[in-house]
Amino acid sequence: MTIVQLVEIIWAVSALLLVVIVLLHSPKGDGLGGIGGQAQLFTSAKSAEKTLNQIAWTLTAIFMGTTIVLSAGWLNR
Repeated sequence: MTIVQLVEIIWAVSALLLVVIVLLHSPKGDGLGGIGGQAQLFTSAKSAEKTLNQIAWTLTAIFMGTTIVLSAGWLNR
């Protein structure tokens, strides 16, 4: 496994997780988390929103960073 393949895997996983987190996130606190009982994992709606926001921003940074690295071809040298 090369470093490029590893970064591509990280890129794909972060994209999939970002889609899931965005679907769980809802401005009203419902989202898809209400279907599976996800709301019970958090002590309040505010902590759930805060946690989902932090995860979403982290995954966004990872996704954008790996996208730039892969598209620039910096690892192929």
